[in-house]
Amino acid sequence: MTADLSRTLARVRIHDVDILRGFALLGILLVNITFAASGFHIQVTDPAYASGLDDAVRWLGSVLFSMKFYLLFSFLFGYSFTLQTEAAARAGAAFRPRMTRRLVGLFALGAVNMVFLISGDILTVYALLGAILLAMRGVRDRTAIVVAAVLYGYLLLTMGLSALFVDASAFLDRAAGLAQGHETTANLAGGLGSVIHEHLAILPIYGLSQLSMQGPTTFAMFLLGMVAGRRRLLAGLTGREPVLRTVQLVGFPVGLAGAVYYASAGGNGDTLAVLASALTAPLLAAAYAATLIRVVHGDRGRWLGSALAPAGRMALSNYLGQSVATLLIFTGVGLGLVGQVSPLEMVVIAVAIFAGQLAVSRWWLGRYGHGPAEWLLRWITNGQRPAWRRSTVG
Repeated sequence: MTADLSRTLARVRIHDVDILRGFALLGILLVNITFAASGFHIQVTDPAYASGLDDAVRWLGSVLFSMKFYLLFSFLFGYSFTLQTEAAARAGAAFRPRMTRRLVGLFALGAVNMVFLISGDILTVYALLGAILLAMRGVRDRTAIVVAAVLYGYLLLTMGLSALFVDASAFLDRAAGLAQGHETTANLAGGLGSVIHEHLAILPIYGLSQLSMQGPTTFAMFLLGMVAGRRRLLAGLTGREPVLRTVQLVGFPVGLAGAVYYASAGGNGDTLAVLASALTAPLLAAAYAATLIRVVHGDRGRWLGSALAPAGRMALSNYLGQSVATLLIFTGVGLGLVGQVSPLEMVVIAVAIFAGQLAVSRWWLGRYGHGPAEWLLRWITNGQRPAWRRSTVG
């Protein structure tokens, strides 16, 4: 095989990675929109939306979406980390400084996102944890898997002890929760300064959640994704692999059982419920992924893969675009609908936003080589300005 042919083959995108990334974007939006559309989150629900239908929609959202899709996104980040290694090798560039620039750029984009656009952000977390992944990139697969297991063991120990010996109900004050919810809603309904103030005010709580649960699980998925990427587990899939069905048969019953317990026991307000979800959500996320891969490789599901892949190719732009959309729809910077939409209406709006992103992504990539945020990050990563228009070669 010639060197030119080898480089050409190496550049072929892994279509299923793009499809899974596009799918994960929808799940992340369905979770994040609840933080943009309402000031009521953990302690109490919005008393204006307390009907049976509202409760059912919130419950289903907790079962099907909460704590699942960031895991899939994190796994794909670890998988793509290995693809970045290959890209640096093809370019003849030193990987460490190249990846360091990429992580700095990712952190900067995330900082803008969490200050100006939405409460909380995954990009800054990915950048910080990505630096640790960079330091560990030389470890063997076995070591990476053991570290991932240790991180989940840490959760089992710390959260299990907390559930046994700490009475979380002592920290829950319904009156204070209602007051906080109304205050948050009012801040988000204000102008840009008020919105920024609210985004900054939530950072300590968000940081605590990262240290206690989301950060360790995210990094564990980074490591597992890196191992999967080294072994090219998502390359060349046909949808007929027996392991996909095995993942479904194990992941759905176990994952859904944990999700139902999480939603029914109080969600994020109950430590044991969060622990149950943290331990079983990876299996449900894996079952979702296996199901999607099987579907998009079938004759009847190819259209779905074709619809999701462009959104996944420009996932960074779409993730930031979701923040812009929710800012303009819900906060006082735009329409100011915060606190004025029901849980079901939030779902409808999220699906509408995502449908628009599918259409725009397909149109954009038909004309340009990268999404706008990807283009900027590639410039930062490579240290040179990439071509803007789509290449007609290759």
